[in-house]
Amino acid sequence: MSSTTASNTPRAGLLLRDQGFLRLWCATTASGLATWAMPFLLGLAVLEGTLSAVGLGLVLALRTAGFLVAVPLGGLLADRHSRRSVVLWSGLAAALATPVMVLGLGASTALTAAAAVVVGAGQGACRPAFQALTAEVVAEDDRQRANAAITLSVRVTTLLGPGAAALLAVVTGAGMLLLATAGLWLAAALLPAWGTALPRREERASFAAEFFDGLTEARRHPWFLAGLGALAVVITAGYSATGVLLPLVSRDQYGTEALLAAAMTAYTAGALAGAALLSRWRPRNAGWTALAGLGLYGLAPLSLVLPLGPVAVLAAYALVGVGIELFNVPWFTAAQREVAPGKLARVSSLDFLVSYGLAPVGLALIAPAAQVLGTGPVLVGCAVLCFAAPALAALAPGARGFTAPVGRGRI
Repeated sequence: MSSTTASNTPRAGLLLRDQGFLRLWCATTASGLATWAMPFLLGLAVLEGTLSAVGLGLVLALRTAGFLVAVPLGGLLADRHSRRSVVLWSGLAAALATPVMVLGLGASTALTAAAAVVVGAGQGACRPAFQALTAEVVAEDDRQRANAAITLSVRVTTLLGPGAAALLAVVTGAGMLLLATAGLWLAAALLPAWGTALPRREERASFAAEFFDGLTEARRHPWFLAGLGALAVVITAGYSATGVLLPLVSRDQYGTEALLAAAMTAYTAGALAGAALLSRWRPRNAGWTALAGLGLYGLAPLSLVLPLGPVAVLAAYALVGVGIELFNVPWFTAAQREVAPGKLARVSSLDFLVSYGLAPVGLALIAPAAQVLGTGPVLVGCAVLCFAAPALAALAPGARGFTAPVGRGRI
């Protein structure tokens, strides 16, 4: 890829005036906001006394289970039938199950948990379908800007959402706000335009055969497997350090939990800056740039090892936020460009399955590891893994530009 020139920048304005993309952007923003809001609002329900802490854990665990089951299934269905149809039905399922969750608050944790499975399934099924639908609706030259615009909206909602939700909850209550997310799911289901449908196949293999066909397609792209492996390591090590050890360091080293909130705000602000940068800039070596950005996650656990002061921690988390979007936007764009169109949803589902599926493993293991080995050594180990995994992935064929190596043409 070549660096962005001034002639490229007007296309960003043209993209924002494209009705098909605007509808897709609004839909993905709505689904992202609804996905983020659910655990936060359920946490507010615990504070209100309509849900117990044990109930919260059960509901979120079952939501995650529904998500993980539906991600590969959604990818299969989106490649087999229509990406737009999968978005429609997954959004409607989440929208219809949300009021059931609200009915269960304060009355039946089992009912809330059962509905959470359906909501999680809707969240999971729509992810690969949205990813593939973007490739249908947006021309190839505009996809990096489109992916940057989508991630910008997600970051803005996560930055402003907690404060706004907490203020509104004082007036309406967590249950009413949770009910409002059903409207967001309706918007996600109904807003997107219908993309360019894939050619209909007369004969279809079994679901298992099509799933393994998607794995075969993923193996055709060494840069994808290497990048996915690096992402899995970073999520397992780096995300776990942020989720579990940052609160402990904030309390024990700095005597306040305020550092936790400030660090996450700095991370989100950095991610916003990274997405804004990539809406205008195309790195010459997009793959290496993306993997270097992913490696910046090692700064997060490294900043917690020594008492360097809150400013150093906040600066590290801001750089981590920039880096994660330096990875995300080229990564999604490359998959939409390089993967065979009829298999894109299945390959994307593998990406989301690994990304979300391994996070609970790291979260579960890091606290016992810190108790046995000490917080400092575990943080150093996490930092080393976050630096080393993307560096090794950069050696894979095609990793330099996230593209097919010479001699392997694109399908």
